Amino acid sequence: MKNERHNLILKLISEYEIDTQETLQAFLCERGFTVTQATVSRDIKELSLVKAMASNGGYKYTLPKSITDKNPKTGVFSLFADAVVSVDYALNTVVVKCHVGMANAVCSKLDTAKLSDIVGTIAGDDTIFILMRTESHARELCEDLKKLL
Repeated sequence: MKNERHNLILKLISEYEIDTQETLQAFLCERGFTVTQATVSRDIKELSLVKAMASNGGYKYTLPKSITDKNPKTGVFSLFADAVVSVDYALNTVVVKCHVGMANAVCSKLDTAKLSDIVGTIAGDDTIFILMRTESHARELCEDLKKLL
C-alpha cells in the first residue's frame, strides 16, 4: 500500500503543480488513498520532495534537481548511507537490501536517476532487484553502490 502510494505521489507531482500537503492529500483521496496530513508529510520526507518554482509563480512539490547528481554527497546516492544495508549481485541482477520500509524510496530515486544499463527495477518493503543488461554491468553497479555505504 505504501509503495503504491509513493508511486502515485511521484506520478501526481510530475503531472500536476501540487503546492500544499492538503492538495496532495486531496489528490490521493480522489484516487482511493485515504490518508492523514501526517502520512502525507512523512511520504514527502521519505521521497525527499522539495518545493520549486511553478509555472504560475507559486511553488510546487518536485524531486530535487540533484537526484541525478553522481556526487556521493547529493542526490540519489545520499540516501544510500541511511537506507541501504547491503548490496550484492548474481549474474545480471543486483540485489539491494534496505532497512524496512526504505526500498521503495531508494528504488524510486534509482529509477529517476536513469542510470545507464539498468533494464528495470522492482522494490518490495526492504529489498530491490535491479536487472542489468549484462553481468559485468551488474558487477560495476554493485561495486559503485558498495562504495556509498
